[in-house]
Formats: sequence, C-alpha cells, structure tokens
Amino acid sequence: MSITIRDVAEAAGVSTATVSRALRGLPHVDAETRARVEQVAREMDYVVSPSASRLASGRTGTVALIAPFLARWFFSTVLSGVEGVLQNASIDLLVFEVGDPAVAAARMPAERRLRGRVDGLLVVSLPSEESSVAEILGLGLPVSLIGATAPGVPSVSIDDVAAARTATQHLINIGHERIGIISGQPDPSGFTPANDRRRGYLEAMSIAGFHADPTLVEYGYFTVAGGEQAMTSLLARPQPPTAVFAVSDEMAFGAIRALQRHGLRPGIDVAIVGIDGHDLSELLDLTTVAQPVRELGRMAAERLLNQLRVPAAERAAKAETTVVPTTLFVRGSTVPTPGGHSR
Repeated sequence: MSITIRDVAEAAGVSTATVSRALRGLPHVDAETRARVEQVAREMDYVVSPSASRLASGRTGTVALIAPFLARWFFSTVLSGVEGVLQNASIDLLVFEVGDPAVAAARMPAERRLRGRVDGLLVVSLPSEESSVAEILGLGLPVSLIGATAPGVPSVSIDDVAAARTATQHLINIGHERIGIISGQPDPSGFTPANDRRRGYLEAMSIAGFHADPTLVEYGYFTVAGGEQAMTSLLARPQPPTAVFAVSDEMAFGAIRALQRHGLRPGIDVAIVGIDGHDLSELLDLTTVAQPVRELGRMAAERLLNQLRVPAAERAAKAETTVVPTTLFVRGSTVPTPGGHSR
C-alpha cells in the first residue's frame, strides 16, 4: 500500500496541511517542524504528488521563460542556470523564443497563452520599455528580469556600459587610437545590452579624447558569421582599424577568423576584444570581459521563486535589482603596440 500524506502527518505529529506546506517550501512553518516533516517523508519514501499539490495550491507548477533566441550561447547558458534552480523546486519550465527584439512583438506570447498556464515569468534581454514586454509585465504575474530592469521588478544583470568601457579602455591602454566596433544591429530598439555596450565604447573613446570614426562601425548580429563579415568589411576600409571591440564574444570569434583568412595575426596585426566570457574564449585566446552567465540565470530563477512565495501586494517591496561584476581576462588577441602601455 502506498504511503499517503495522512501517514506522514500522523508519524510527524502534525496536520496534513502542515505536511503539505513544509514539503512544498511554503512559509508559516517553523524550521524545526519543517525539518522533522522532511525527515519523516524521506524515511517513509513519501513523494508529494505534483498534480495534487498544484490542485490544492491553485498553481500550475510552471513558469515561462521568454527570450529572443535559445540556440545562442548566452541564452542557452542562462537557461541552464534557470533550469537547475527550477528542477530543485519541482517547477516545470515553458520556453518562448520570440526572435529579434526589434520585431519581437509579433511573436510575443499573448495573454491567453500565459494566464492560467504559468505562475510566473522570466524575461531575458528584452527591453522593458517595449510595448509588447510592458504588456507581459502588466499581467500581474510574478516576473524576474535578466539583462534589463523595470521599476518594482526583480532583476539581475551586468553593467553593460561599464563592461564596454573596460573593453575599449584596455585597447586604449595598450596603445590603440583607431578602434573600430562590431555592434549588434543598426536598429536601436534591439537588445538592451547591445545599445549599452555601444554607449560604453563611445564614452571610453570620448574620455580618452579620441575620435570614434563612424566609418569604423559594423554590425555582426551576434553571430560568428556576422562577426566575420563585419571584420571583413572593416579590413576593406581605406584606413582600417588597428583594434576592434566586438560587443559579444561570438562576433569576436568571427572577427578572428576573418583576420586569419586575410593572413593577419590577431593581437599582433589587429587587436580584438569581446564581452561575455564564452566557454571557447580561452581556447581561441580571446581577450574578453567575462560575465557569470549561468549565475545570472540561477539568481533570476531564485528571485522568481521568492516572488512566488509572497502575496502580490508585497512583491514590489521585495524586488531586488542586482548588478553582477564582470572581469577582464587579457589574452593573446590583445598585445601592446610598440610605444603603447598597459595599466
């Protein structure tokens, strides 16, 4: 005969409601009681029925993640961090890929696809001021943001402006003045990080007293192939750059490949720096400003679970905005120029 919640409650000396709350991680159960219930449940090999638990709580046991892309390294790595937290909490994940943020409104999940199907939302690198995203935030569901911010909504991100300043300043420090940029896309309504990283590049150039040549701007659309094409175009300029800041590591990988195909040496003939800390950046000897991507996903998922545990009226008061630090890793793709200097 299978063990029931009543059996666990009788063995632990508590009510079935207390057993249910303790095993589902809900509040209003003291630590000693929760530990006793969990120990009894383990000893009796009792497992909470997901369907019964969800029916009793009025929740779906599912949250949705909305992201522009899934196959790209940043988003898949964020997803791995999210999934680990949700698995431990026995919560299912529903994923929506909406494509290019500039045209994402057409593919953004409608209210009917979310309300009643999920308990909360994780939104990755989509600008909160966009009307389609604002509608999602207005559903009244608990929300956690990654790579963007909104008033009263918990979020985790890096300071993309500062990260780009660090990357550009590194190129300046080792002696470069004619610095090109491989940005994400021309449309300013795209990724929030892309816009902020370009702003950081411009700020660093301005502070150093250097001219950011508009002819040294190309777009790689956050892909390796796009980065290669952008670098090829920069090399074709009458006065090509001596260094290039790519706003993502994947585009920097493409830039390195373009240099090699032209018989040029990354770091010697043209310096390259990226942002992200991609798993392959060390293998390709790329200087990069690394961000803890998997940790961003983990933290955002924990923020969402915290929102699910409190009444709606208390969510805004408990909304944390966390800016996670980045780290510059200097490798062979940036070598000081003759007469240059390194700080």
